[in-house]
Amino acid sequence: MINDKEIPVNDLRYRNLFVFFTALTLVFCGSFKPDVNLTLFNVTGFAQGTSYHINYFDKYESISKKQIDSILNKIDSSLSIYKTYSLISAFNNSKAGVQMDEHFEKVINKSLEISRDSKGAFDVTVFPLVNAWGFGPDKNKDLPNASQIREILKNVGYKHLKVRQHQLIKNKPNIKIDVNGIAQGYSVDIIANFLEANGIHNYIVELGGELRTKGKKSHNEYFKIGIEAVSDEDFVPIKKYIEIDEGAITTSGNYRKFYQSGNQKVNHLINPKTGYYLQNNLVSVTVYARDAITADGYDNVLMGLGLKKAMRFLERNKELSAYFVYTENGVTKDTCSAGFPQIKEF
Repeated sequence: MINDKEIPVNDLRYRNLFVFFTALTLVFCGSFKPDVNLTLFNVTGFAQGTSYHINYFDKYESISKKQIDSILNKIDSSLSIYKTYSLISAFNNSKAGVQMDEHFEKVINKSLEISRDSKGAFDVTVFPLVNAWGFGPDKNKDLPNASQIREILKNVGYKHLKVRQHQLIKNKPNIKIDVNGIAQGYSVDIIANFLEANGIHNYIVELGGELRTKGKKSHNEYFKIGIEAVSDEDFVPIKKYIEIDEGAITTSGNYRKFYQSGNQKVNHLINPKTGYYLQNNLVSVTVYARDAITADGYDNVLMGLGLKKAMRFLERNKELSAYFVYTENGVTKDTCSAGFPQIKEF
């Protein structure tokens, strides 16, 4: 599982790229009008340690920043490991488990589904490993040694969790969970569903780089969504984009959050089976799926599998498709699976 949220990027170059990605997306959102009777509105703010941007078309301003912030605050109160009063913190501090609210239960059920489907490549019980490697609330400065990793792994594994009558139960008191690898996708879906409930059907919702969109431009043109690209030397300004009329796009990458420890470049992508951070040929994975919670969860899985296994996994999971940036013999390359939207260049 990948702990991809609420931790600042260590390298300003990547932070700037992320900002550019967001800005680029919103520029294209604002460049069309699907109906002459509809007006473009936007809502922006900060939540979950990052920013959010919502662009939508309606006859009048039908949603407010206050409403969106209220939704996100409720999700945080349920799922944020950075809030001591949250329900997930109560679970982590408990000996046996907690009664789940709606947000908690939906995210846990989806997480366990993805864990089973991926044979444990995605696992929310990775929290103590994430924390030990310095990407959790404790911000540990010393790298864990092999003995410490072996001890932590005794309390890692999704099979230690059970859902019973809206309760999440753990069979060991030291089991702790972290849903940061899927919670932002879920948050995007909740906001998109809120827009739909308010009669808004032309929109794009972005939170921390995770996106869900619906609707067309005038004259049957689709939204343009910029995707991250790399050169052999470094990340470069976005030169590629895709167009979709409905669905979700999320990205996971080993460049997003990392730190240097001696000659080790420690990234935030932790393998729940070995206890160590990922080291394979993938640089990033961008997933296209029907909803953001699915895309967000599976971008973690694909990133952990490596390119060849990820491609085979997608052959068996036709509802998903992905774009990969990877290295081969020291050269950075890219490719995509069947079904991924056509990649175009500006």
